[in-house]
Amino acid sequence: MIFLDYQSTTPLDPRVLAIMEPYMTQWFGNPHSEHIFGWKSAEAIDRAQKLIASSIEAEPSEILFTSGATESNNLAIQGILRKNGSKLKHLVTTSIEHKCVLNTALAMRKYGCPVDVISVEKNGIIDVGKIESALSENTVMVSVMLVNNEIGTVQPVREIGELCSKKDITFHVDAAQAIGKTPINVKEMKIDLLSISGHKIYAPKGIGALYISHRYSSEIEPIIFGGAQQNNLRAGTVPAFLCAGLGEACRIADEEMEKDQTHNLLLRDALTDKLRTHFPDIAINGDPNQRIPGNLNIQLPGIDSDALVTSLQDKVAFSTGAACNAGIVEPSYVLAALGLSIDQINSSIRLGFGRFTSLEEVNRAADLISEKAAQIKNCATFGNS
Repeated sequence: MIFLDYQSTTPLDPRVLAIMEPYMTQWFGNPHSEHIFGWKSAEAIDRAQKLIASSIEAEPSEILFTSGATESNNLAIQGILRKNGSKLKHLVTTSIEHKCVLNTALAMRKYGCPVDVISVEKNGIIDVGKIESALSENTVMVSVMLVNNEIGTVQPVREIGELCSKKDITFHVDAAQAIGKTPINVKEMKIDLLSISGHKIYAPKGIGALYISHRYSSEIEPIIFGGAQQNNLRAGTVPAFLCAGLGEACRIADEEMEKDQTHNLLLRDALTDKLRTHFPDIAINGDPNQRIPGNLNIQLPGIDSDALVTSLQDKVAFSTGAACNAGIVEPSYVLAALGLSIDQINSSIRLGFGRFTSLEEVNRAADLISEKAAQIKNCATFGNS
């Protein structure tokens, strides 16, 4: 079985598991307890904060642990907009954000918060001028993802950060798909809030983080209430073993970024070239250059992508879009935002690869996809004749 769905999740790096194991079996104490078991767990959390902060050029005290990027995005957006009430607090975001950002923004509309969703260009990149034009005297937040989860495009976050900084507007970045794939310096990029997901970077599911600039530590309202953990911003016992895993994953991702990107570029080029030998008219969705190398979202004209994915479920794992839409039968809203037709969307597949994908697997997957796609196309042609 070949796994080519790295944007939906990644396998757990064995080095990450090794760091986590002692805090599941030996030093399993509550990190908030005043004894050796608690202290050891607290040490693991402190180390994780330092490693995560180092990977984005932040301070350890600016890292808050969450259950994942969905919670981080919710806390960032709701936390800022709910502070002192949300009415007349204007939010600007884009049409290709993850559902947890778009649906949170729509939910804030119910509380009287005006929201502008800015369309992207046909290449999947936002025009910074459109962001600027949407800003008003009531705009308090701009939320833009750094790397898109479906098409892998990289947004001009540095330019947007400069714009927001000059106008004293809070800038939130969803970096779930970006950590370890593109350099991040929150200070230089003028990012105030940044969301991180563990299972997108070879750490376990159920853990994430939110970078909160010191400037905003008192400007964000918690959305989970209970104890006074994490400076009263996120109640609940902090899971030391999960935090340790996320910290180690960030360390590895940061140190091996260049190696991983070179590997992914090799795989992407090999996969693209091999698919083109069978389907010369394939088209890449999203900007061909301003994207991460571990993603390939392509159109196979005349192919029913759902049928293709289904027919290869026991051989190659890939998708037609985001896993957060699983079970919902509708065209990809990200591809629709690029102006693709229904036929183009329905012939598109997303292939994601990473650290543990081999060149042999990519070549084999290309053969299997090409063979099955040809069969589907022939059946469609025969059925229409």
